[in-house]
Amino acid sequence: MSGYSLLEGMRILEVAQLAPASAGGHLADMGAEVIKIESGPLGDPVRIGGSRAIGDEDGPSFMHLRWNRGKKSVALDLRTAEGKQAFMNLARTCDAVVEGMRAGYLDWLGVGYDELRQVNPKIVFCTVSGMGSEGPYCRLGTGGPVFDAYAGLREVRTPEDPPADGIAGATTPPAAMYALGAYGAMGLLAAVHRAGRTGEGCRIEVAGVDVAAAWMPDLVDAELNKDRSIPRPTWLPDGRLPDWPRLEAYRTKDGEAILFGSHVDKFWGNFCVAVGRPDLLEVDLTTVDSEAPARADHVYRELRKIFLGRTRDEWVALFVEHDVAGGPVNNVTDLISDPHFTARATTYRVEYEGVGELEFVVSPVRVVGEEFAPSLPPELGAHTHEVLQKPSGAGVFEDEPVMGSAGRR
Repeated sequence: MSGYSLLEGMRILEVAQLAPASAGGHLADMGAEVIKIESGPLGDPVRIGGSRAIGDEDGPSFMHLRWNRGKKSVALDLRTAEGKQAFMNLARTCDAVVEGMRAGYLDWLGVGYDELRQVNPKIVFCTVSGMGSEGPYCRLGTGGPVFDAYAGLREVRTPEDPPADGIAGATTPPAAMYALGAYGAMGLLAAVHRAGRTGEGCRIEVAGVDVAAAWMPDLVDAELNKDRSIPRPTWLPDGRLPDWPRLEAYRTKDGEAILFGSHVDKFWGNFCVAVGRPDLLEVDLTTVDSEAPARADHVYRELRKIFLGRTRDEWVALFVEHDVAGGPVNNVTDLISDPHFTARATTYRVEYEGVGELEFVVSPVRVVGEEFAPSLPPELGAHTHEVLQKPSGAGVFEDEPVMGSAGRR
């Protein structure tokens, strides 16, 4: 059902919606059994999020197909005594619980970490939320772009006339939203590892705003230590390197673009020889003096003319042949036909009933010798009976599944 076999035998109980569900998604991709608790008529709202749907207008979204693939879905009403008991019984058999709502949601329901550790001392409780459990914003409703805006990672413009281009429908992905689940999975695995050694679980927390704040050390850490650091004299006053044209994007002959990444002298030398411009090697792009900006501008103008002489594909071929750093500037359409993308078996296929074969991107983690082939996300409550029915001889769970719609704060 899951992707790889790395976490085979690990059992995760997930109460999560939208982006925080990606934490369990990463674990399922690695082979963990992830039991997703859902409620209400629709379950996780991400099931129908996004501008495109599979099959019909009410069909699943691509975020759901990515973040919830390979999981099991159990419909459970955590407001009821029966639902709470079933949840606690499940927790006895699990290595960790992912709380992917507002921090404190399961505490509010009476099935938080303090209660869970009573029935399973080794349980790891991982809260994945937007604002975390402390601070004046902890009760503030948030979403992916809010994390980046909070930490200054996202440019937000407010034009007088519509449309605005900063948030809704923006092509710039919210970095912290997509990184949130990866940090949650990493922290959870570290905590489970320690629990296996010590016999004691713990409570950990990952917040989207903290992920965003930690994302760019050259920005936040530098500002925190602004009075205890000095400008490096080998950089220009505006924060750029004096050889910045060697690390820039340039338009190509076919109207596409190439990213030139030859900041390292070896690559710069290989490039200048390959294009027959050894004279550019004579330009001083190291010394920082009053003429440094003019020298860099001159090299930039020369490189613009040079790169217009070949197509993007021709430049990539030249980079490969002559050991020059850089690569193509692709849009998403370009990406899926890029020969490197296709050569690395970056996608897998799965049959979707009534639609046909669908193709999705694999996990960025590759396991040599294993094929990544997770199942599609489950229908809401598809595994309720299987998971909640009484195991043979165990007497742990209720005989009948406990279904319903749990409340949200």
